[in-house]
Amino acid sequence: MRELRGLRSKVWADRTGFCTEVCGKSNDPVSSRRVTDLVESGLRHGTIRDGRILSGLSGDLRTLFVWRFPALLFLGISMIEFLSSLPLLVKAVILGVVEGLTEFLPISSTGHLILAGSLLGWHDEKAKVFEIVIQTGAMFAVIWYFRLKILKVIGGLFNDPTSQRFALNVLIAFLPAAVLGLAFGKYVKAFLFKPVPVAIAFIVGGIIILWVENRPASKRVARVQSMEDMTHLDALKLGLAQALALIPGTSRSGATIIGGMLFGLSRKAATEFSFFLAIPTLIGAGAYDTYKNRALLSFADWPIFAVGTIVSFMSALVCVHWLIRYVATRDFTPFAWYRIVFGLVVLVTAYSGLVSWAL
Repeated sequence: MRELRGLRSKVWADRTGFCTEVCGKSNDPVSSRRVTDLVESGLRHGTIRDGRILSGLSGDLRTLFVWRFPALLFLGISMIEFLSSLPLLVKAVILGVVEGLTEFLPISSTGHLILAGSLLGWHDEKAKVFEIVIQTGAMFAVIWYFRLKILKVIGGLFNDPTSQRFALNVLIAFLPAAVLGLAFGKYVKAFLFKPVPVAIAFIVGGIIILWVENRPASKRVARVQSMEDMTHLDALKLGLAQALALIPGTSRSGATIIGGMLFGLSRKAATEFSFFLAIPTLIGAGAYDTYKNRALLSFADWPIFAVGTIVSFMSALVCVHWLIRYVATRDFTPFAWYRIVFGLVVLVTAYSGLVSWAL
């Protein structure tokens, strides 16, 4: 309380300092009182410190800004309080939807989860584990959607060369990300699991997608029309491409699909193989992170993790069904522009101070 009182005095000095400076020139006592109440509330909830709002719509609380845009201050603090005060189960539902809808699109589910977690005010170590674990929900959606194909492959493992080659290709493609993830995952999380690196990866990935989609027609002729026709070398190349997705914001599915198209796979073959490659990748990542961070978890956390995983499953199932139909007739150019615009918005809001993204 002493710190709060001192900070209150520092920020607006009994209304004759900060709020008089901010609101006095507007000649609007209602606005003046409202801003006073909002700043008081922000201090009380910890969303304002040293004249800055820590998350959500923010910026230096300067005279000119609030005098000209008092509604933004109101919206900013209200949004911060609303998002931060949501129950964890509600946050789990929101993040489950985000995961399921973005896991298989070339826009990076991890990047979107980092940004969404930042806005929701839930980005501690336990939240990072949650974001990894709920990816298993999306993986189960793939298993369910392709259950007949998976059963056929399993049934042919001992007597069908095509099934054997396909299963081995999935294993080969899985290994690069598994090995590199074990070796460098800790450092990637420490330095790159932040909104600004994610935004940069969004933009770079979008530019690469535009380049791939706009190559001359002669260079876009697919050598492999079906994923069953892939060679072991094709699988290794796609595995190396998937490993790039260790950088958050790159997109695991985007790296494998666009990489596959560069390496001579048809759009349909690359997309379908990306789905199957997700199964060992997401199982491995979820199991490893859960085991490694088991000390952070308690029995009380399981309802939250279960809700996020179930919601992720349901939303991913919808997304997989839609994407299979989408790639049959269209390209990924809209996703490229989405990545670029979204990345620029994050960078502009971060460096202008309009949004104080969690660091």
